[in-house]
Amino acid sequence: MKKSHMWMMILCCLIPVAGLVGVYFFQIPFSKVVFFGMILLCPISHLFMMKFMGHDHSSSEQHSQHQHHTGAVTAPTQDK
Repeated sequence: MKKSHMWMMILCCLIPVAGLVGVYFFQIPFSKVVFFGMILLCPISHLFMMKFMGHDHSSSEQHSQHQHHTGAVTAPTQDK
C-alpha cells in the first residue's frame, strides 16, 4: 500500500469523526450538517478523485504506446 493511500484513508476516517465531535460540542443541528455535507460531497469527492486516482504516466506500457517526436516531421517512405 502506498503511503499516500494510507494517509488518504486515515483522513477520510477522521473527517466524519471530527464532524460528529463538532456537532456534539457546538450543538449544531444534525440536519443542517447532513444537508450541507450532501451538497459538498460531490464536488469534494470529485476533486479528490481527480488528484489521487490519476493515471501513472511513467509506466513502460503507456510509454511504448505514446511516442513523442522531438525532431522535424518527415514523410513516410514507400517501398516498391
